[in-house]
Amino acid sequence: MSAPAHVHGGGAAPVPGKMTPAWRLLATLFVAGALSGLLVVAVYRATLPAIQKAAAAKVAGAVREVLKAPASWDTLYLVNDALAAKPPAGTDPGELPKAYVGKDQFGKRIGIAVVGEGPGFQEIMQLMIGFDPATGALIGIKVVDQKETPGLGDKIENDPTFLGQFAARIAPVIGVKDRAGVPPNQVQTITGATISSRAVIKVVNTTVARWQELMRRYDKGETP
Repeated sequence: MSAPAHVHGGGAAPVPGKMTPAWRLLATLFVAGALSGLLVVAVYRATLPAIQKAAAAKVAGAVREVLKAPASWDTLYLVNDALAAKPPAGTDPGELPKAYVGKDQFGKRIGIAVVGEGPGFQEIMQLMIGFDPATGALIGIKVVDQKETPGLGDKIENDPTFLGQFAARIAPVIGVKDRAGVPPNQVQTITGATISSRAVIKVVNTTVARWQELMRRYDKGETP
């Protein structure tokens, strides 16, 4: 009679590891999120002065360009659909629409520069527009921001001939394909970028009409 076979027993069953409590996971996520948020805020605060300085320099450059290098300018603030020489207490001047009133060396007003915006072929475009509020005569325009089609629509910014023809035109301006002579209210649109060209014209016309009326009321003493 053969001896019974010796059967080796299996190894000890593994002991399940201790699970991390859910509250600890949540606490870790909370701390990580809080630290990330604090880092973002710290970076934002550290870079904000430089961002604001660059934005102010960009605006100043655009004002000088569209008003043909005025000797100086004053800033008016749009508050409750009226213009004021000073922003109301407790408001952030940076959040208020503005008119930059250009003056010559004798302190005489030569025109105002304002920002206008409206839909282009792609997205919203933004212009700085200089004009004489007394007559509606344009002094100059500059495209501040646009995202039109490269090589076509972006010619509204990159084609100096298109932008240059606005000087001395009288708003409201009309866009035409071929400009005969020098009519006081016509500009030639860009071939292949007619929609973008007409979008610029619409922004110019609506902006001039709005701010011309605001300046008329301001000159009469109507303030907020």
